[in-house]
Amino acid sequence: MTHRRTSLSIPTLAALVFLAATPALAQKSIAPEKAPVSPLQMAAKKLDDKTYVKVTYSSPRIQDPKTGEKRVVFGKLVPYGEVWRLGANAATELTTTGDLEVSGKKLAAGTYAVFAIPQADKWTLIFNKDLGEWGAYKYNKDQDALRVDVPAKKSADTYEAFTIAFDDKGTALNLSWENTQVSVPVKPAKKG
Repeated sequence: MTHRRTSLSIPTLAALVFLAATPALAQKSIAPEKAPVSPLQMAAKKLDDKTYVKVTYSSPRIQDPKTGEKRVVFGKLVPYGEVWRLGANAATELTTTGDLEVSGKKLAAGTYAVFAIPQADKWTLIFNKDLGEWGAYKYNKDQDALRVDVPAKKSADTYEAFTIAFDDKGTALNLSWENTQVSVPVKPAKKG
């Protein structure tokens, strides 16, 4: 039995290579979505075996996204004495799996919209039962679960992005933006 060798001509080989490469040529490149102006952020901490706390918020910047200019945040962009959504876009939300003690007052386990009324020297933090609010436009005081006053202080550092973070020990929730910092004492509520 003899075997015949089949050889492919150059044009046939070129056609096969072209056909194999065609699917790759047909693929298109999809660019990622443009980064949002105030990206969604999260701060989370397990405070004890039964208490996990998560804060979801949108993080605006000092720099105006339209003009690129630096803005004066507190007292201007965020007016003193008015209810603020504590970030940008949808109101900030805090979820806790266990009862908390926030600045010495009890907050039951659950999920809350968090608002603030900033002043130069103190902020009133508001934990509200209405969820899914865009901004503070429909804020309803009758749905408040808790209000606490916490001191505001000036920082030597400037925070370009509004930032919410737990301290390393998990004993405070720190709010920082521009040259203002607010530290909110948090801990699992005592049983009983």
